[in-house]
Amino acid sequence: MNFLELKSRCSAKKSIIIVEDERDMADLVAARLRREGYKVALTYDGIAGLELIRSQPPDLVLLDIMLPGMDGIDIAKTLRDDPRTAGIPIIMLTAKSEESDIVVGLKFGADDYVTKPFSMSVLTARIDAIFRRILSQGDSDKAMLKTGPLLIDLQRYVVKVDNKPLALTTTEFKLLAALVAAKGRVLTRSQLMDHAIGLTAVVNDRTMDVHITTLRRKLGKARDYVQTVRGVGYKFDPGPTEGDAT
Repeated sequence: MNFLELKSRCSAKKSIIIVEDERDMADLVAARLRREGYKVALTYDGIAGLELIRSQPPDLVLLDIMLPGMDGIDIAKTLRDDPRTAGIPIIMLTAKSEESDIVVGLKFGADDYVTKPFSMSVLTARIDAIFRRILSQGDSDKAMLKTGPLLIDLQRYVVKVDNKPLALTTTEFKLLAALVAAKGRVLTRSQLMDHAIGLTAVVNDRTMDVHITTLRRKLGKARDYVQTVRGVGYKFDPGPTEGDAT
């Protein structure tokens, strides 16, 4: 499959909701994404945006941080706490470039972020990268990973601990799947970035650490399986009594 075919499969019938109070920007982004083949809906208010996402769950959300009615951080947190919307990828649109603001967005469920002003080509590349990850994962020959109480369904994007579903973001899902599939091998932060975030994303070690911290919190009793190897990266080790990943 060549790049144009893959891009076509990524955008075909995919729906995106834009929640952005700068109307000119929102309209411009919507028009560009429609030309790229995406189905787009948009709203300019935080509360209306949350209601739209809940009533018509999209394949991806573009979410501004500073919004009237309800800010983007609270919207992301609400979406991640609801099993019906927990797996929807979120890209934050923000005028804030400070690392602390980016970290907060990632902590509460953003899969990626774009800082204003941004290039439309960069934004569409980020969106395409998220959908390519989902598509490639769905085409995987290996449908299940299981170790101890943890079960990962690679095609349905479902993770369970003791048969209880977890609400993971797509980035957290990809991180966990990469670590489990490595079967105890240490993965560097750069390797994890390539697996879970993609080469088009601009991230640093702090960003990766935030994702890992949030993933551990969600794993509950399995949180200690994700282990830090200081100065190198991370590995997944359920211990000798839990069995190997299959």
